[in-house]
Amino acid sequence: MTGTIRSAEQRVQDFTAMGHSVDLINDIMAGNQDDLDAQERQNMVNRNVEHLQIMVAKTDWEGEDMTNATSAISSGQGYTAL
Repeated sequence: MTGTIRSAEQRVQDFTAMGHSVDLINDIMAGNQDDLDAQERQNMVNRNVEHLQIMVAKTDWEGEDMTNATSAISSGQGYTAL
């Protein structure tokens, strides 16, 4: 992060958004998004992995558990819908 410290409220919002990304990646990988074509699923996974990578790299977290996020990043990086 570039020296900006987020408020506690912003960290909560960001952590919640990270959970949504984790859920989406896991949902797609579980085959629960078959209404989307392969390219759409791949793009969604890629965008959410990138989001998680950016968020995990922030340095002002205050003890939040990043296990689910790092697991989703790893899984998402190995995902290929195409």
